[in-house]
Amino acid sequence: MRKIFQKTLATALILGSIGVSAQSNRDLDNYRYTDKRGVNVFEAPKTTESGFDGLKVRFGGASTLQFQGISHENSESVRLQPIGSNFNLATANLDIDVALYDGVRMHLRTFLSSRHHHETYVKGGYFQIDKLDFIKEGFMEDFMNYTTIKIGHMENNYGDAHFRRSDNAQTMHNPFVGNLIMDSYTTEVGAEVLVQKNGFIGMLGITNGKLNQSVDKSEEELSPGIYEEGSSGGASFLAKLGYDKQINSDLRVRITGSIYNTGYVPNSYLYAADRAGSRYYGVMIAADAAGDDFRSGRYNPNLKNSISAIMFNPFIKYKGLEFFGTIETASGKATAELEDRTANQLAAELIYRFGKNENLYIGGRYNAVDSEDMTHGDIAIKRSQLVAGWFMTNNILMKMEYVNQKYEGFGATSTLNEGKFNGVILEAAISF
Repeated sequence: MRKIFQKTLATALILGSIGVSAQSNRDLDNYRYTDKRGVNVFEAPKTTESGFDGLKVRFGGASTLQFQGISHENSESVRLQPIGSNFNLATANLDIDVALYDGVRMHLRTFLSSRHHHETYVKGGYFQIDKLDFIKEGFMEDFMNYTTIKIGHMENNYGDAHFRRSDNAQTMHNPFVGNLIMDSYTTEVGAEVLVQKNGFIGMLGITNGKLNQSVDKSEEELSPGIYEEGSSGGASFLAKLGYDKQINSDLRVRITGSIYNTGYVPNSYLYAADRAGSRYYGVMIAADAAGDDFRSGRYNPNLKNSISAIMFNPFIKYKGLEFFGTIETASGKATAELEDRTANQLAAELIYRFGKNENLYIGGRYNAVDSEDMTHGDIAIKRSQLVAGWFMTNNILMKMEYVNQKYEGFGATSTLNEGKFNGVILEAAISF
């Protein structure tokens, strides 16, 4: 089976290279580009113009390589594994986007190489519907002029921070190297309805609340509404409201508020779903750990079975200067807990883009988390990042980041007790 898969993948890559060389126009309708053109784009743009002229397959991908020079330390109550300066595992993505019909397309992303899964696996995919002409020409046209429907096992549209994060090898849209400390991101099976009109944004969505899909319900119900992990119960609800407007040629303003809520799921992965792993390799991991903690450098409040999360994101861009903020609070608990716990996150980014077509930038980010941790009580994590970037072309980005992260409130038996790490990462990214 493995050989068959490898041959299938090799065939797809060959066909993809042929498709890329043969396509004189790789543009798709209502599509966020994976190269520099997708920077500061959030939801896929919505237009009524159509460029559909038959079935069209767009093969694309991304590759990222890092050189990491980070050191770490703690109170030495638990010894850390030694780390040095060297290259990290190169990561790679394969994207397939298909225009199936006028106003209907498919997206599929596969991680060819990632920190957690060195083998190839599918991240997820979805159908995006911008017209209902496949039912009847002009069907609900007035409504669909402003509406996008997405259905699939996909990255859920909670908050705006996930549009600026690194998605394995797709790092082109992230001005920094690392994602947020509480990296709110998950892929679940569901549907979203997005309306964009005159700058106003509204979205409603529902998912089954599961990262790992299964119909298995072998565990018996323990009590009304409570199931063991692995059961098939649970659902999650999403909503977003916002406003995004280019006020004039110099000024753009966007602000959104989002919510993600589930009354009960067997296992919520909102802050633990990124199987591609953290961008800071090997940091704060115990010397006797059995393997690589691919989430190193991040924090999961472990609101495992019940969670309500709210995120506000302001974005302001004036000429080359841009500000992006994140204000987030999440509350919930694991089944065994009697009371809800709360985790809060604050992040502020300031980026200045300059040069020809803003191909150069410098910036900084401050990110702080405070949480009622299930094991350690009240804890805090603080991170500062400084970055410089150069778009050599629309498809090639070089970054250099300095990061400094500190941990407070973790117990003496924790690897994070009086912990901190800092250093420099160089990242080279290609996306097409």
